[in-house]
Amino acid sequence: MRFLLDQNQSPKLVALLASAGHDTVHVGNLGLGEASDAEIFAVAAEQDRVIVSGDTDFGDLLAETNSLKPSVILLRRQDRRRAHQVAALLLANLGPVGADLDAGAVVVLDQDRVRVRRLPFQP
Repeated sequence: MRFLLDQNQSPKLVALLASAGHDTVHVGNLGLGEASDAEIFAVAAEQDRVIVSGDTDFGDLLAETNSLKPSVILLRRQDRRRAHQVAALLLANLGPVGADLDAGAVVVLDQDRVRVRRLPFQP
């Protein structure tokens, strides 16, 4: 899978996800550290990457644009977890949600549950 990690995600996740075979970049490595969510959204869509973020604004952008891409993984309640713990949570859940992410979805992950909402959002 191809990931674009938002600024609120540890750059250490790049190596952890890459070592599991995923093409992963951090917004900071692309010169997007100060970019708006709309700019990050556009880059992810252009490069066919799944945004990994703790920022709920990407869901709002998907609703406004009625887009099928980019997919978003929203990490909830992960601010006290180390990069390896976040990577483990992501990797443990990619199998069950991979097809959803490929088709276009927002996947919300927290320690206790996984929620999937397929795109485009219906009114």
